[in-house]
Amino acid sequence: MAHLVTFRTRTFDPQAEPVHPINPIAGHAVLVWLRSALQNAGFESGEPQTEDWGWYLDVSGHGATYLVGASGEREPDDDGAVDWTMQIHRHRSLTDKLFGRNAHADDDALTALVERVVRAEPSFERIEIDRAG
Repeated sequence: MAHLVTFRTRTFDPQAEPVHPINPIAGHAVLVWLRSALQNAGFESGEPQTEDWGWYLDVSGHGATYLVGASGEREPDDDGAVDWTMQIHRHRSLTDKLFGRNAHADDDALTALVERVVRAEPSFERIEIDRAG
């Protein structure tokens, strides 16, 4: 199950992002921002890639691999803030799934890191973390 991190901010401008070739969905800037925190904490990641629902990074470190996705949506007639959703999926083999091993635990290192950096950003509001996915 995915862990979800949601927040609201004016920090990232969806209009300044690279063109998404599938859907006009923002998320690139959030992942670029997150990459430095990931690297500082010993995680490795590539460049953000597109998916039909937004943007994602493949992330590895601390004995696990993940997909971290991001997408943003600006509400019409709003103050310019964007509601962002980041999803963290821990990769598991079929054997892991069959035997209930390597599950995405509540105290997962990557989820804890993402929560810390999001909560530390003073321009982020309405922060919510959902570990139930």
